[in-house]
Amino acid sequence: MALNQAEREEFLAEPHIGALSVVEDDGRAPLIVPIWYGYTPGGELWVNTELESRKGRAIRAAGRFSLMVQRVEPTIRYVSVEGPVTRIEPGSRERTQQMAERYLPPDRVAGYVDFELNQMGEHSGIYMRPEHWLSSDLG
Repeated sequence: MALNQAEREEFLAEPHIGALSVVEDDGRAPLIVPIWYGYTPGGELWVNTELESRKGRAIRAAGRFSLMVQRVEPTIRYVSVEGPVTRIEPGSRERTQQMAERYLPPDRVAGYVDFELNQMGEHSGIYMRPEHWLSSDLG
């Protein structure tokens, strides 16, 4: 059964691992990679990534991407969104910390933030406005 708007937005706002999909090259299937993401109901979805990574370059070239999240307990449920990139912002300690706090236990946040900022290269926030939604709860 399809989820209503409030149900799908609430589910997307939970800290699932997303599967980001973006068209990379003509003649190939889309690039699909796991990723942390942020979302507040009614707002933009955002990811942190290196702009010169494979997915960063593909997102900039395509100007849009998809993200799917799912769970299997207590029922099988998924939400998929697709839409245009609305903005790209330079990386910041605050955004990196916000994402880390969403996914990690409090005692691991500071170490992850330092690791990303000092070892993983310059990240940027890529924002997307969900235009198209697919969702279902198969329970």
